[in-house]
Amino acid sequence: MAVSSGGSRDSRDSGGQKMIMDNGKYVRYTPEQVEALERLYHECPKPSSMRRQQLIRECPILSNIEPKQIKVWFQNRRCREKQRKEASRLQAVNRKLTAMNKLLMEENDRLQKQVSQLVYENTFFRQQTQNAATLATTDTSCESVVTSGQHHLTPQQQHQHPPRDASPAGLLSIAEETLTEFLSKATGTAVEWVQMPGMKPGPDSIGIVAISHGCTGVAARACGLVGLDPTRVAEILKDRPSWYRDCRSVEVVNVLPTGSSGTIELLYMQLYAPTTLAPARDFWLLRYTSVLEDGSLVVCERSLNNTQNGPSMPQAPHFVRAEMLPSGYLIRPCEGGGSIIHIVDHMDLEPWSVPEVLRPLYESSTLIAQKTTMAALRHLRQISQEVSQPSVTGWGRRPAALRALSQRLSRGFNEALNGFTDEGWSMLESDGIDDVTVHVNSSPSKMMGVQLSYVNGFPSMSNAVLCAKASMLLQDVPPAILLRFLREHRSEWADSSIDAYSAAAVKAGPCSLPVPRAGNFGGQVILPLAHTIEHEEFLEVIKLENMAHYREDMIMPSDIFLLQLCSGVDENAVGNCAELVFAPIDASFSDDAPIIPSGFRIIPLDSGKDTPSPNRTLDLASALEVGPTGNKASGDSSTQCGSTKSVITIAFQFAFEMHLQENVASMARQYVRGIIASVQRVALALSPSRFGSNAGLRPPPGSPEAHTLARWICQSYRCYLGAELLKCEGNESILKTLWHHSDAVLCCSLKALPVFTFANQAGLDMLETTLVALQDITLEKIFDDSGRKTLCSEFPQIMQQGFMCLQSGICLSSMGRPISYERAVAWKVLNEEENAHCICFMFINWSFV
Repeated sequence: MAVSSGGSRDSRDSGGQKMIMDNGKYVRYTPEQVEALERLYHECPKPSSMRRQQLIRECPILSNIEPKQIKVWFQNRRCREKQRKEASRLQAVNRKLTAMNKLLMEENDRLQKQVSQLVYENTFFRQQTQNAATLATTDTSCESVVTSGQHHLTPQQQHQHPPRDASPAGLLSIAEETLTEFLSKATGTAVEWVQMPGMKPGPDSIGIVAISHGCTGVAARACGLVGLDPTRVAEILKDRPSWYRDCRSVEVVNVLPTGSSGTIELLYMQLYAPTTLAPARDFWLLRYTSVLEDGSLVVCERSLNNTQNGPSMPQAPHFVRAEMLPSGYLIRPCEGGGSIIHIVDHMDLEPWSVPEVLRPLYESSTLIAQKTTMAALRHLRQISQEVSQPSVTGWGRRPAALRALSQRLSRGFNEALNGFTDEGWSMLESDGIDDVTVHVNSSPSKMMGVQLSYVNGFPSMSNAVLCAKASMLLQDVPPAILLRFLREHRSEWADSSIDAYSAAAVKAGPCSLPVPRAGNFGGQVILPLAHTIEHEEFLEVIKLENMAHYREDMIMPSDIFLLQLCSGVDENAVGNCAELVFAPIDASFSDDAPIIPSGFRIIPLDSGKDTPSPNRTLDLASALEVGPTGNKASGDSSTQCGSTKSVITIAFQFAFEMHLQENVASMARQYVRGIIASVQRVALALSPSRFGSNAGLRPPPGSPEAHTLARWICQSYRCYLGAELLKCEGNESILKTLWHHSDAVLCCSLKALPVFTFANQAGLDMLETTLVALQDITLEKIFDDSGRKTLCSEFPQIMQQGFMCLQSGICLSSMGRPISYERAVAWKVLNEEENAHCICFMFINWSFV
């Protein structure tokens, strides 16, 4: 029973009618009135006073109810809804904690077994050492020592492994051995597991994730709870291309049923290469599906090598044959529904076949955990949520349809990056500089998606696709920070004329080739579309603005839209790959629209050490504890970020007409080289070790200049508004207190076109930017039309009176997202000579609309 703020409460009589007690009297609602109110509640859960009066006028059945009574009804209805959601959430958390507790108990048992095993081995080796010492003093005959070991081998031990060949009995023998070895890794002590850096088990975590230590190849293990039955889990995990983005294909070559209701499958699997610097991998596998005595479902796999005398698969050109050691999935039904799943991925990716600088990518258990093991768990959790909470999101599309779009973007980018000949790709001759590789594809299967008619009736003229790609090494810039900058500041590297050409080429032609020009960009607005549960990946639509002057000779809609997939922007995720992939789409956004993706992929190279990656943000936080000399900042920078290495791969695709191949290839090379130069420039600016070494960059946060600016801001606020901005003592804490102030504080220059020069953490969050990118944002850009008019009319008041107060309004972030604020204050910041240094704005109680 919910009690309203006005002392009213609601209940139901025995007939199910709703009653509300107001001033000691119960008000009875008819079922029809309750139904009408429920319908109105789903349309607007919190109606205003005017809206409630409008509801009474529009719905005659409610005419005999006072507005105050309807207000109380809505209050109680919201309270019940909140209680119901909270109860459901607590039940889900309780189920997950119960399952997590079970997993932790099992992990504790495994560790106890491992300790016992180590104690036993220690005792055994000690005895062996003592026996060897005794033998050395009693018998110096080498022959007696060598032959003594042979007398212990019995005929049964010499023939303990049955024949392993292509026969059903031989394959079953291999399968049973694979099952035993997999279970010893999943729940036993066959591999020494250590906790994944940065992963902490808990009710909100993905599960318990561990990586191998000191074993052959790279391995990762995860245990988690998913709200799907074991059969469904196995079905999803077997369909590896649906959730493992690096998987190109899985071909089932043969299927053999076993006597225990199990299945043996022979598989040929191909994986994409993550960069242009190394070949792709393939696997020849045996997969064994069976049910254990306790009802658990097991799917395990291993490579079929020649040493096992099993069936063989010829080596494919342009692929390196990798090895999968016993791996798989142990899926157990969970009490109360769902499944507890153990995942083990153990591979030898043949790192000898790649350049030495790239070997950390193929020797990192952390990278395998992120891209494979945790990807499987995340996908299962995503499917489970969609099943339990079916909904239509993202421009009227269901989650499965949006997942399919994400897959098409990722797969198209990987295909272009790898350029396999069996998909129709062929390489063009170099122009004398080998930094950019160009491939062309004119196969019918590739062009089927491009040769479409659009709503305007014009068919596409393009009949081929060209891809220009390159990879390069980066130093001292975390992938997440660089990718976030590329996403938020497209104008730093993109050319609007190229975007316009790419959009027109897949829509309706003909169109002329553009000439790439540096800094040639209009503007962008990011429209969120969908995101995964943990927000590690999100799909969005990019609207490119101010494109009218690029369409003089192009038959295309007035607006240009890009479908964009972004992942890996979390700096705390260890060994995570960061990707930004996008493709021009038609304004109709039809499901069968052509998608020709381009983009960036940044992979950390330091993850091979399996140690936490640097965690750094482009703000003042890392320097707030710095003393007067700043020694601590320089030391942290060198130890945390000085050794950060990564490889970035860039690939851009262009649809074109075959007779323009030479011109398009020249344009693509020039454009990609320009992007490479832009990325290098941005990476240099974002590199923490470069701050202070370039005259064009501002002093690092936490420097004496930053402390001085913070003091000027507070002194000027006190001077003009007669109040204290901060509650702190001493100059040393002013900067820190200002940085953590809950309201957004931003400073802009006094130029003819004011640009922002400083912001605290709340200000950066509000503008959705970083300190480095802040100086590219002008003051007028964050206000709408009415805000600009108010600012222009009131700006002279700031210069004359020294301050100005703005009532509640709307402003915009650098991403184009609307922001509401309760009120804003602007004041003139004076320096030591009492000259105007800048204008400071404070937005109070702001929030995204």
